[in-house]
Amino acid sequence: MGIGSRPTSRWRTFAPGQRVVVRRRRDDTPGPGEPPLTDVVGEVVEVTDEGLRVAARHGETWVPAADVVAAKQVPPAPQRGPAST
Repeated sequence: MGIGSRPTSRWRTFAPGQRVVVRRRRDDTPGPGEPPLTDVVGEVVEVTDEGLRVAARHGETWVPAADVVAAKQVPPAPQRGPAST
């Protein structure tokens, strides 16, 4: 789906606790050669008409509805085992 394409509204059906990936337009200005989109992976915290909040590994991220390009539910994160030494 291209940047100018109409975004999917599937994200509006997400429920808190579901693990998702959301492809979104970046909220900064990408430098030369940097992609205009980024992905947020984590658990849904909140869904409203204005957007959705996702708890990612490095904190919560608010994704405005206008910035959602694509979104889907994904399987649970793999369990990390003990670090080998």
